[in-house]
Amino acid sequence: MAVLTQNQTQASPLSAATREEIQNLLQTPGRPCVSIFMPVLRAGAETQQNPIRLKNLLRSVQERLVETGMKDTDAEELMSPVRDLVNDQPFWQQQGEALAIFRSPEVFKTYRLPATLEEFCVVENRFHLKPLFSLLSGDGQFYVLAISLKNIRLIAASRHGAQEVELPDVPQSLQEALGNLTRQYSQFQASTSSKTVSRMPLFHGHGTGEDNLKAEIVQFFNLADKALLKYMDRDVPVVLAGVEYLLPRYHETTEHPKVLEEGLTGNAEGLSAEELRDAAWEIVAPHFLEDRRRAAERYGDLQGSGRSSSRYQEILPAAHDGRIDTLFVARGVRLWGTYDVQAREARLQSNQTGQSNGSEDLLDLAAVQTFLNGGTVYAVPQQEVPDGQAMAAIFRY
Repeated sequence: MAVLTQNQTQASPLSAATREEIQNLLQTPGRPCVSIFMPVLRAGAETQQNPIRLKNLLRSVQERLVETGMKDTDAEELMSPVRDLVNDQPFWQQQGEALAIFRSPEVFKTYRLPATLEEFCVVENRFHLKPLFSLLSGDGQFYVLAISLKNIRLIAASRHGAQEVELPDVPQSLQEALGNLTRQYSQFQASTSSKTVSRMPLFHGHGTGEDNLKAEIVQFFNLADKALLKYMDRDVPVVLAGVEYLLPRYHETTEHPKVLEEGLTGNAEGLSAEELRDAAWEIVAPHFLEDRRRAAERYGDLQGSGRSSSRYQEILPAAHDGRIDTLFVARGVRLWGTYDVQAREARLQSNQTGQSNGSEDLLDLAAVQTFLNGGTVYAVPQQEVPDGQAMAAIFRY
């Protein structure tokens, strides 16, 4: 059995995770797959409970591994690098609101999560990802692109977290992109004495300083945009931040299809990634909520047509076939059972109080298959699932 060591831990904020990374997690060979989720206390003496919580969860995982037929020594060896985290003080000093740990014979990854979730651990034949889908879609990801003629910053953000993206190939200033020009463009820069931004529509056309716009600025934005697109998902909305005059110019230049019409105007250079996220969330939140609301309405409109269902017996086969366009799954709810791919049949475990040997969470299975086949997954409280069921799906056909 190949066993990874402590120094191979990969810790990163989940908000920066890409669809490709999640797909790699799901498609990595090797089993058993251990998934651990736990809330993290971040202040006061209570922070000392975090390692204790992980230690208790590891005890449950160890018991579960042995129940599946693994020898005690092999289970201990598999979980050894996770156990090393219990006494790793630097690790606990760099945490978010919650922690996710994924461990298999070939994988050892930890994620600092920007939102709290319930304590939970599971051993399955693949990693359990349903608790993460609310961070990957729905409430999901957006970018804040802070632009000036002297600096460009890209913030990958979600409702709960933000991280600045390194841009090694992106020209950071007009001078870097086009050389030491003789003309000066100070009239397009914000005063550094006021570090603040405010919401404003990006008016196109003529405005203050329009007649003085230089071709070099448009050229700079063209060069920067082409380089930035390598770091940006084209399906993720973008909020521009910067000097009022420059934002419409960039909006007209960019090839990114989801730059929003409303931006943050003012001096963004002195603001942290989290401060920019907070300001931009007010702009993007209605877009996320509107998409979900429309999906729920569409589900209702399609009832009785054969294009929607809340029955797991219909949803599981459709998820495997790639027929699901949109799936709602209830957070914090689990439906233990098995799915026979050949027979196309889902069977529920008689006792739903916990996982039995060979069973898995069918809600997670439906979410994962929908995600892998390009569908949209909304992980929401059960009362927000259409019909109030554990899951509800809109079919493509």
